[in-house]
Amino acid sequence: MPPEVRTVALVESPAQLLNVIEWAHHAATRPDVLILAPKNETSRWQLRCMARLAREAGLSVGWHEPRLGGAAIARTVRGLAGDLAGTDRLVLGDPFSGVMQVVAGVTRTSELVIVDDGTATLEFARQWASGEHLRRWHQVATEEHRRQISTFARDQIADSLRRRLQPGSGCRLTVFSCLPVEVAHARVLRNTYAWVRAQHPRPRVKSAADLIGTSLVETGVVSEDEYVAAVAALAAQHGVDRYFAHRKEARDKLARIARLGLRIAMPELPLEVAIREGAVGRVVVSFPSTVVHTLPVVLSDTSSELLVCEIDPSWYAPGTDPNSHRFLGAVTDSAREQHGLASTAC
Repeated sequence: MPPEVRTVALVESPAQLLNVIEWAHHAATRPDVLILAPKNETSRWQLRCMARLAREAGLSVGWHEPRLGGAAIARTVRGLAGDLAGTDRLVLGDPFSGVMQVVAGVTRTSELVIVDDGTATLEFARQWASGEHLRRWHQVATEEHRRQISTFARDQIADSLRRRLQPGSGCRLTVFSCLPVEVAHARVLRNTYAWVRAQHPRPRVKSAADLIGTSLVETGVVSEDEYVAAVAALAAQHGVDRYFAHRKEARDKLARIARLGLRIAMPELPLEVAIREGAVGRVVVSFPSTVVHTLPVVLSDTSSELLVCEIDPSWYAPGTDPNSHRFLGAVTDSAREQHGLASTAC
């Protein structure tokens, strides 16, 4: 028998953990999952809920705290040394994460697997192809991030990671994604959300519509007043009765949306799991986000129709990077091309 491949997965969000489970299901393997806990309380709550599902799926799960102060990353990397020793394959939930880049930079593995962390995978593929530094599309590092990992050090780490994955380096790169990506010198595997669909029966389709929220306001891309006005218009136009909140949405903003008469749903699990439990809207409306790529797959066995609401230029907050306009447009265009999604205006 061939020797067993030891696999360790690093995740920071509920969606990343879900997609590690999906990859493990696809690859018929059971990685050791190490959660690098975020600070956001809702994310931590959802991660603990997802950790329970991961354990039920046969994966071992550990919890680490790399964000508890300036030296926390160094302590975490030292603490992970034993867990990472002898690792043959490393699975990353977010190649843009400075913490993950530090860990990947000190771990010598023969294979690296990247699973989806939302639509950021599209930007990863673009930046990888163009040889750019790996930087998130919507924001620059905060002062806290700069204290933890300097921009220079992060660029050095990302460049080191890129060099390790070039042809002839001996390290194989695999991307596991539901998004339409091509990554040079990498194997791309299609995520069909087979595990989620096997775990949950087809949901009932209800007469009212659902609206899926985003954190575009919280990331400084879209004005809150324009966003709430768009939510009101979409709710009236499509008969929306439920608003699925993003885990990073601010409470004050959600309170404004609730006053529109919508029921706020904050799922304890990623939407791809939660939306198959109970009932789903006959129409599901979303702003440009990951779900315009994942939900057509997750809900492919239902009659629910998914619509994407494009971002009007007037909604952008002052000083928004033009890169945000390009990226969100690419998310919408690629969803139209891949899934035939229709658009809705408000």
